[in-house]
Amino acid sequence: MDQKQFVRKCRANGIKVTAQRIVIYKELSRSSAHPSALAIFQKIRKKFPHISFDTVNRTVLTFADMGIIRIVDGGVGGRRFDPDTGPHHHLKCLKCHSIIDFYHKVYDELRLPEKLPARFRVLSKQVVLEGFCQKCNPSKGGKNHEST
Repeated sequence: MDQKQFVRKCRANGIKVTAQRIVIYKELSRSSAHPSALAIFQKIRKKFPHISFDTVNRTVLTFADMGIIRIVDGGVGGRRFDPDTGPHHHLKCLKCHSIIDFYHKVYDELRLPEKLPARFRVLSKQVVLEGFCQKCNPSKGGKNHEST
């Protein structure tokens, strides 16, 4: 989403467009690292030294409520934020806690067990695979040792 779309979405949701909100969105949207609110705050603070962590945290949660971004469970590191709201999935490293996007149409089309829709209304589907990224893989040569 570009800045014009961002501004329209804010206004449509009754959210005042401020310089702080714009810079928070820009920082988040240019990151593929799924940053935490703290990581965003630390980068933003350089441009806005008087901004508080609470402001950044509340802003990204507001963006998530508006559907502009998604909240991703970062595990040990807590909530992380993803500007890609389209269908995709995540690889999560158990050592360095990096989160990597991947796209796989088969996962997008997962069918639910027949009894589940009667008990639970699913709004989105996302597969999270946990393991070790290439940098952290404990095996030699970066080979993946999956059990089948």
